[in-house]
Amino acid sequence: MSVKVGTAQTRRAFLGSIGAGALAMSCRTISRTGGRKEPPRPPNVVLIFMDDMGYADIGCYGAQGYETPHIDRLAGEGLKFTDFYVSQAVCSASRASLMTGCYSERVGIQGALMPWATIGLGPGEETIADVLKKRGYATACFGKWHLGHHRPFLPLQHGFDEYFGLPYSNDMWPVGFDGRPATQGTKAGYPVLPLYQDNDPVDFIRTLEDQDRLTGLYTEHAVRFIDENKDRPFFLYLPHSMVHIPLGVSADFRGRSRQGLYGDVMMEIDWSVGRIIERLARHDLEKDTLVIFTSDNGPWLNFGGHAGSAGPLREGKGTMFEGGPRVPCLMRWPGRIPAGAATDRIASTIDLLPTIAALTGANPPKNKIDGVNLWPLLEGRPGAEPRDHFFYYYGRQLRAVRKGRWKLIFPHESQSYAGQTPGKDGFPGPTGKIKTGLELYDLVADISETRDAAGDHPAVVAEIQALAETARGELGDALTGRKGWGVREPGRLAPDRPAKIAHAAVGGAIRLLAPPSPKYPGKGGATLLDGERGTFDFHDGRWLGFEGADFEAVIDLGRPAAVAKAAVGFLEEQTSWIFLPVRVEIAVSADDARYDVVAAFDEATVPAGGPRVKDYAAAIPKGAPVRYVRFRAKSVGTCPSWHAGAGGKAWMFADEIAID
Repeated sequence: MSVKVGTAQTRRAFLGSIGAGALAMSCRTISRTGGRKEPPRPPNVVLIFMDDMGYADIGCYGAQGYETPHIDRLAGEGLKFTDFYVSQAVCSASRASLMTGCYSERVGIQGALMPWATIGLGPGEETIADVLKKRGYATACFGKWHLGHHRPFLPLQHGFDEYFGLPYSNDMWPVGFDGRPATQGTKAGYPVLPLYQDNDPVDFIRTLEDQDRLTGLYTEHAVRFIDENKDRPFFLYLPHSMVHIPLGVSADFRGRSRQGLYGDVMMEIDWSVGRIIERLARHDLEKDTLVIFTSDNGPWLNFGGHAGSAGPLREGKGTMFEGGPRVPCLMRWPGRIPAGAATDRIASTIDLLPTIAALTGANPPKNKIDGVNLWPLLEGRPGAEPRDHFFYYYGRQLRAVRKGRWKLIFPHESQSYAGQTPGKDGFPGPTGKIKTGLELYDLVADISETRDAAGDHPAVVAEIQALAETARGELGDALTGRKGWGVREPGRLAPDRPAKIAHAAVGGAIRLLAPPSPKYPGKGGATLLDGERGTFDFHDGRWLGFEGADFEAVIDLGRPAAVAKAAVGFLEEQTSWIFLPVRVEIAVSADDARYDVVAAFDEATVPAGGPRVKDYAAAIPKGAPVRYVRFRAKSVGTCPSWHAGAGGKAWMFADEIAID
């Protein structure tokens, strides 16, 4: 029978619960081999993180057509959350929050990082693994990482002792939905999907049959890690690639469920959870181990039978209606978390880091985080409600805020699955778009968000709107054009060149023939003369972006001077439709009327393998003094015929102009 946590009933039921004073030690104080006492040992932590698993995809949340007895056991022997959230209903943003205890806006990670991404989790961010490693824990990650695939961003650089898995989603590969090599579209441009061991690829996932191996491989690594670290505290992070499409399942489970391939995959995941529990029991570690099971976001509903179910919740992945960010969560720690308990209090993945830090006696991150310690709720403390509210961000937009039972949605455009016919057999169906107004929902009485109550509760609307303003000030909001003061930068790859340079035109006067796109305006023309060079990330604010347009800039040195060299840099990142100019011309003048061309460069537009920055530099002939230097660059205009975006407007990004 389930016991409700956080109610008057709980006050009576858990009056004698273990207090928070013993959080940093486990129950184990007697040697397993005799009566000699051992030093108190902090608890192990096992965090199992699913991919695209819906709210109603496990038995204790209402799954149909298959059974999940091992996962359900976590609920029967622990705590079930009914109102548990991820920070954003999309891969990388969700994982950044899980690892750092922050809304993804704060750490600068949005969306799902692609195989050509040049950013990742920043080097200054502290993860769960970082704080536990400093506490003496063994740490490991087996599965999907998706917080940057370049070496500076991989798990070993973020607190993990070992890593095995995919650096990003299992559908980011050059294979079509039918399992055959992709010959056109975005997928044709993907690299072969690498399988990493620590910092290097050791194998590749090339076929659907290779996908079938993933759950088993991750599980075997996890079990081996428990065996090897049974005598010391450990943190095991197991972020499964499943049940993200394309689905993969071993022969032992194929055809086992009554719900097709999706059910088969969920049954194998349940087997994996069972292996973990069994191995903890074998080493007498169950009472020393906190096990957490949850998901990165809700189901990708347009994949039909290859997607999960959000149950009574509205919409799914890629939206911030409840079916997107609201996910199952189970926590089990025998003897510490009351068995068979349930709670409807608001909680989130951003709360796991501070909770785990408190339980283990680890120091929290030095940077500000957004999570709260959930332990009073986990142990069944009467009236516990650690989290008062929750901000629903998506793609830098503050789309909604929840406070208590109320959720206020702000006007925005969202992806929608409603009214669309889902795909079949692993192929996606279409998605639509909907626009919301200012809408208020009572999530206790109306979990499916069907009845707007804003007109009936103006005081609630006003209270939540005021709360939203605090988020906009600190974390920003693209819907209202706000930039937050508390936002930190992601990690960025940069060209092999100095990030800052000194030259004669720094802070000088510049005139642009045409302004950059409002999507990538930098700081206007001053961006080109600030002495700071851009990284490979065109979002870093150090580039000016021009969409389908040519570029011309004139630098005024203020007075005639002897100039030896002039240069300008451009970015190439063809997967983002960014091309080098087809021609660059550098000219000088004494009076801004007559210009002498000192150098011209012609560039062939050909397929490129990755991002690069190219500087076009000209030596200025000795002679008459120069006051004005003009740079012209001709855009390729539209993406060439061989490109995935053929015919679409091409981008050109310009960076630091240097004059010496």
